[in-house]
Amino acid sequence: MPYSSTDTFTVLIAIALAAVGGELFLRGVLDLSAWLRLPRLLVATSISAFATSSPEFTVSTMAALAGTPEIGLGDALGSNVVNICLIFALALLWGPISAQSRAHRRDFLFAIVVPILTLILAFDGQLSRWDGALLLSLFALWVALLSRQTILYRHDKVQDALPVSVSRHAMSTSLLAVVGLSFLFLAGRLFVIGASGIASALGISSYIVGATVVALGTSLPELVTTLLARWRGHDDVGLGTLLGSNLFNGLAIVGTTAAIHPIQASRGDVSIALIFGVFAALLILPHQGVIPKQRGFMLLAVYAIYIVLTFSHE
Repeated sequence: MPYSSTDTFTVLIAIALAAVGGELFLRGVLDLSAWLRLPRLLVATSISAFATSSPEFTVSTMAALAGTPEIGLGDALGSNVVNICLIFALALLWGPISAQSRAHRRDFLFAIVVPILTLILAFDGQLSRWDGALLLSLFALWVALLSRQTILYRHDKVQDALPVSVSRHAMSTSLLAVVGLSFLFLAGRLFVIGASGIASALGISSYIVGATVVALGTSLPELVTTLLARWRGHDDVGLGTLLGSNLFNGLAIVGTTAAIHPIQASRGDVSIALIFGVFAALLILPHQGVIPKQRGFMLLAVYAIYIVLTFSHE
C-alpha cells in the first residue's frame, strides 16, 4: 500500500484532540471527586479507569460477537503492557511517585495475581466461558472492595452537607468529563486509523499493527490522562487510573470476551503479554511507600524488549 500524507495528518489531528480531551477529562475527574466528596485516588481507580478502558471494552466485545475474540484478548493484554511499561514509565521520568495508600496495596496485589491466573487458565490453550465467569467473579469482588472503601470513607470523613458552590456544578462537571472522554475516544480511533495506514505502507504485518498500534491507540486516554495528571501534580489520579484500567482490562474485558465466545489462546500467543504484565507489576511495587524514578528507565527497557519479542514471535 503506498504512503498517504492523509495518514500523517490523521495522526496529528488525533494528537491535538487527545491534548484537548485529556485536559477536559482531567478537570472533570478532579471536580467530580470534589462533588462526590471522595479521594481523587478512589475516583481515578473506579470511574476514570473504567471510562478510559471503554475503547478496549468496545473492541473486545465487538470482536467476540463477531466470532474473533482473540483480537479482543490481544488488545486487552497488549494495552495492559502499554499502560505500565510505557505510560507509567513516562510518568516516572518526572520523578518518584508516592504510593502509600492501603488501596494501593490491594490493587498492586490484584495487578500481580490477575495475569498469573489468566496464564494458568490459558494453559490448556483456551479461555472457556467458565474461565470468563471466574474472571468476572474476581472483578465483582474487586468492585465490592472499592464500594466498601467508598462507604467507609464517606462514613468517617464526609460532613453532613454538600457545599452549595460544588453541588451546583454537578451537571457541568459530568458534562466536562463526558466531552473530554469523547475527544479522547475520537483521538484514539483516528490514531489507530492513521498509524495503521502508515504501518501498512511500511509493510508491517497486521499482527504487529494490532499488538502495537491498536494497543497504543486504545490506551491513548490513559496516556494523556496520566501524563497531564502528573504534570498538574495529581499523581494519585494517574496511578489510580492505570491500576484500575489494567484490572478492568484483565478481569472485566477478558472475562466478558470469554463469556461471550470461548477464546482459543495458545500459550505462545498469550504468554509474552502476560509474563511481561506480571514483571511490570512487580517493577512498580513501592519501596517504603515510593516508586523511584529509576523504575521508569527499567520499564522502558522492558517495553522495548516486549516489542522486539512481539516482532520476533511474528
